[in-house]
Amino acid sequence: MYLVSAYFDPVSTKRLQALIAQIAAASGNHYMLEKQVPPHLTLSAVEARSADVLTPALRPLEGRLCRGAVQFVTVGQLFPYVLYTMPVLNAYLQDLSLAVSAAVSGIPEAAVSRYYRPHSWLPHVTLAKTLSPEQMRLAFAVVQEKFAVFQAQVTELGLAKVNPHDDVLRFELRPSKPARKP
Repeated sequence: MYLVSAYFDPVSTKRLQALIAQIAAASGNHYMLEKQVPPHLTLSAVEARSADVLTPALRPLEGRLCRGAVQFVTVGQLFPYVLYTMPVLNAYLQDLSLAVSAAVSGIPEAAVSRYYRPHSWLPHVTLAKTLSPEQMRLAFAVVQEKFAVFQAQVTELGLAKVNPHDDVLRFELRPSKPARKP
């Protein structure tokens, strides 16, 4: 399994990583830290025999896609094991998802997960996973106390192999064009 994911500016990454570490300390579940899973927002999950099948499809996106802002507004749970933070699905994030989907959906040797297809996708950043019910309760107490709405800048796109997380391809997105003044 491979993930095509968005990565964030250093300040937002540090903020998310601190929340992941605080949840791990409070809950005793260190999965995200032990597996060295960086804060990321998965745009597509693809089953393929190797990254060599996916890389040529994603390379053309480099230099074409722009950075953009997303606002994280809530936390949630994918029962029974996952705690996440969720951004507003704005036009930028939707367009990014559609661009990635268009790049990987036509690959004959690959199958896109039904949970990561356009219009049937829950954008989120996992803060903790493999939580027991008690760990979930403790983790949720942390986000109740520590989470506040914040804006992040998507600055990179990457392809990673999972279990364990291993970056295969990662590139910076172009700076977004400033709005024209009237």
